[in-house]
Amino acid sequence: MKTFRYLVPESANGKRLQDFLRGSHRYSHRLIVELKRGGMTVNGAHRRMVDPVFTGDMVEITFQEEPCTLVSNGSLSVPVVYEDEDLIIFDKPANMSVHPAADGADDSLGNFFAYRYENRLTFRPVSRLDKNTTGLCMSAKSTLSAGLLIGTVEKEYLAVAEGILPDDEGTITTPIGRVEGSIILRRPDPNGQSAVTHYRVLRRSEDCTLVSVRLETGRTHQIRVHFSSIGHPLAGDDLYGGHIDRITRQALHCAKMSFPQPFTGEPIVVSSPLPPDMEALL
Repeated sequence: MKTFRYLVPESANGKRLQDFLRGSHRYSHRLIVELKRGGMTVNGAHRRMVDPVFTGDMVEITFQEEPCTLVSNGSLSVPVVYEDEDLIIFDKPANMSVHPAADGADDSLGNFFAYRYENRLTFRPVSRLDKNTTGLCMSAKSTLSAGLLIGTVEKEYLAVAEGILPDDEGTITTPIGRVEGSIILRRPDPNGQSAVTHYRVLRRSEDCTLVSVRLETGRTHQIRVHFSSIGHPLAGDDLYGGHIDRITRQALHCAKMSFPQPFTGEPIVVSSPLPPDMEALL
């Protein structure tokens, strides 16, 4: 259980409780909805989110933190590149899922998280990566820190695309939809969800191109589908047209995260170098 207390300043006098929490303390809509079920008082008494608060009121928020129910696995090893009392960032290797698979396997990042914190903390990944995408993956340590972090994390990916991209930078805006009959596969689809991918060329070799990628949207397999759609699938991504003769996974790596610390607002930047298997392609 974790409790947070906020004294209402004069500048927030008369505001609705939900507006005070959103404006002064960056509570998300999801957190506001969750708190409507309980865990919140003003001066020790229950208040509705639409009720006003006044200068000098004490708002108290209590989150009931549930223990992690995942099977812990101490045989796994995942580097930690940043940690504070509110979040942790791992450098996830290839061939590791973020969540345990439905078949009961215990070799995911979540299983390692459960071991590291002896099942005391719930696994709350703020960012997710495909099983064979490497790099930075963040998990919050509380309900509140998760809510404050969502939507604030900027990520930069490194990808090796097959062939030589002619332009030094560009934007791909092809909508993406599901492949009928498949839970996993996605495809370019004019009637699909909007998707925006920005890229910048960092290096060209004889037969492939290293690009820095930033996303405006977060569609499933967005980077992989978008580069395939312009005739330059990611190396190793045989699901979307890439070849596996030189690398046996999609050449995609989450290399940088920038975000404000959820409670102090301090800007934090964390990075991870290009992994050896992707470097070898160049």
